[in-house]
Amino acid sequence: MSTADLILNFQLSSNPNADPRTLQVVQVVDESQNTTALYKFHHPNTGLTTGVTSIQRINVETQVWENAGQIEWTSNTSGAVYFGVERVSIRELRKPKKSSSKSRRFKVNNAEYKWKLAENGTDMICVSDNLGNRGKQIALWTQDTLTLRVAERAEGFLDRVVVTCFLHLWFRRYNIW
Repeated sequence: MSTADLILNFQLSSNPNADPRTLQVVQVVDESQNTTALYKFHHPNTGLTTGVTSIQRINVETQVWENAGQIEWTSNTSGAVYFGVERVSIRELRKPKKSSSKSRRFKVNNAEYKWKLAENGTDMICVSDNLGNRGKQIALWTQDTLTLRVAERAEGFLDRVVVTCFLHLWFRRYNIW
């Protein structure tokens, strides 16, 4: 990965009564660790397995928060994600290639990517699974710092990378990979 990567920090809500699906994602903008808010995830139904998690993204040009999508939960482990008008089941964003697979795949415009656990068992790596780019890392989640490092080439589908990372973290909370 390079110095042009986006460095995103997931910040959990400081409200002790907030649902764990309520958080903010900030971008670390320089070496002095200055940050700017980039995403807001909000789940108003604390403690319920169902409900809707709204996802907002800041428009960097206008500095206005815009709808980036939502997650409609039918249980703690199933539901649908809306990226604009496109509906994708959570299952399709966490698809194993085979039952024994240790990675979870998602598609973006006919290109396939996969998240896999790092050797330390806590961090996650997202790589391309396309011919010619197979194994090329596009994102790295570091659990100790709650940081997602995203390669510049993935900026065109940043929403997918951030949301699939969020979903995997949610599932890992329940010891489900």
